[in-house]
Amino acid sequence: MTSPGTPPPLRIVAVHGVGNNFGADIFGTRLEELRALKAAAWGRQLTEGLDTPPDRIDLDFAYYADKLLTAPTAQGAQNQDFLGDSLAQQMLVAWAQALGVPDEVSQGHATVPLRALSSWVARRFDLAEGPLRVFLRMLFPEVAAYLRTEHAPERTAVREEVAARIARHQPRIVIAHSLGSVVAYEALHAHPELQPDLFLTLGSPLALPRAVYERLIPAPRLTGPALQGDRLPGKTRWVNIADPGDPVAVPPQLGRHFDGIALDHTTVISPLFRFHHATNYLQSATTAATIAPYLDI
Repeated sequence: MTSPGTPPPLRIVAVHGVGNNFGADIFGTRLEELRALKAAAWGRQLTEGLDTPPDRIDLDFAYYADKLLTAPTAQGAQNQDFLGDSLAQQMLVAWAQALGVPDEVSQGHATVPLRALSSWVARRFDLAEGPLRVFLRMLFPEVAAYLRTEHAPERTAVREEVAARIARHQPRIVIAHSLGSVVAYEALHAHPELQPDLFLTLGSPLALPRAVYERLIPAPRLTGPALQGDRLPGKTRWVNIADPGDPVAVPPQLGRHFDGIALDHTTVISPLFRFHHATNYLQSATTAATIAPYLDI
């Protein structure tokens, strides 16, 4: 209970990225228990970065991974050098091109061997190659599962789940990491009545060309010689944070591709393999400085 004169906790909805599936056949009470644990973990990481008591934040965790259907891995696919999902493989190629992968790594414009690509990316970003390859096998199938078609029931269900959490919790801030930034961007557009004070995107691939950017709803508009993504509805303030060592946040400066971004921070979060991990973003000084004014600290 809030003491007299103490401001109420800051309400936040957190939207997760890839790799957060609780597992098959998790539903009902057990799902809510796991979601509450995630909410507590994200809240704790934020307050540690802010150096403020945990009760100053009231964080709800929007869980949607159970609504994404990814195709099972074909037998022996783990020994292959290409992703089994054709759209995921196309997105991997687009990502490689956005990173500027050299010709010797690629087998042409249509294919990029996963082993050669992960080796090149690991060297460029000083990352561990083995864990990076495992991460890429997880990343692109989940992104493809969400963005496969405009009107897929899975996409609608994911977007509506996130919108429902925002509507229920009425947060001042929505924090969205990785693929979650794509989902939350679409959810806020689909429901313009939901207008948090702040939309904070962390490690976002929203502007990744030919894989994410052109597939967004609403689609970017042709403005002069280039496409430009829509600003958020209403007066929601949008701040983006990207680690220059995070190859998922490509390109890192969303302000060049979207209208209405107030601040576009490119700042070192972590030099280790956990380059893209939500924990590092949540605990960063840049995230704390962004959220602190909403706590009056």
